[in-house]
Amino acid sequence: MNKDAQMRATINQKLIETGERERLKELLRAKLIECGWKNQLKAHCKDVIKEKGLQHVTVNDLVAEIIPKSRALVPDSVKKELLQRIRTFLAQHATFKMG
Repeated sequence: MNKDAQMRATINQKLIETGERERLKELLRAKLIECGWKNQLKAHCKDVIKEKGLQHVTVNDLVAEIIPKSRALVPDSVKKELLQRIRTFLAQHATFKMG
């Protein structure tokens, strides 16, 4: 495992142990609902199904269509807020250094 992967695994473990990972997930969930992201993706799924036909769409097709769109639709403000929360968490747990 390379150094970056080790650092990510260690940070993730600390996030889990402290409960911060769950708090961040809940924050993200709420922010995505609040900004309409969830409804946009739901509408996109319906469009894909209409376009391809219900009998011709597999879960894998839907996932392949949705993943790039879902990432692109996350507002920068939400990404920045989560990143800031993670940085604050890391600053409070001095054993981690941001590079």
